[in-house]
Amino acid sequence: MLRFMPVGDSMTIGSAGEHTWRYRLWQHLRATYGGPFTFVGPREELYDKTADAPVSLAYADPGFPRAHLSGWGEGWLHMAPLIGDAVRAHRADVLLVSLGLIDLGFYTNAEQTAENVTAFVARAREADPRVRMVLLPVIPNIRAEADDSFATQVTLFNELLAKAVADLDEPRSPILLASPPQAYDIHTDTYDGTHPNASGEHRIAGAFAAAMWEAWGIGRAYAAGTG
Repeated sequence: MLRFMPVGDSMTIGSAGEHTWRYRLWQHLRATYGGPFTFVGPREELYDKTADAPVSLAYADPGFPRAHLSGWGEGWLHMAPLIGDAVRAHRADVLLVSLGLIDLGFYTNAEQTAENVTAFVARAREADPRVRMVLLPVIPNIRAEADDSFATQVTLFNELLAKAVADLDEPRSPILLASPPQAYDIHTDTYDGTHPNASGEHRIAGAFAAAMWEAWGIGRAYAAGTG
């Protein structure tokens, strides 16, 4: 049984009524991966905007393994202290990580955020020296389009993330840097310039799927119809 743990911020947890990219990736793997697999993690909830809290289970399709480690307004800063216990308790084999926008927007600069990436990796490996990871760069968003200084921080962080992946990758615990979602457009792939709509969910799922297929032979190339 291959155990995937999605780790992320508001784009990963999703909000009430959404499918989430986690669901799209599960559908893809169900159609293309030849072995047993599941999603694991300490949380299952979606974010409820009315309650302003992660208390909803109202998925557009609840019939999939909904476990994850993600949170609205959480970033590398928040997940680094949690990842060790989560990997240990849920025996995750592969971490699918989409973080960084929240850090850069509210908590840390690019260099500090990169330091938290290193801490995250170290704590995950302390829990399981063979854990694998796929890290997604910060993807296009409306703040980066409107704020040049923030866009500069995003670009710098993505460069530092690529360097961290190159430096920290090792054969027994490989790390992949996923490519940004192909043709991602904040005007057509999000509902507010940041959070993915259905097409954005497919594109994010496709970025993770492509990285795992190309590097590890997991699944196949992503086709939106599988989600």
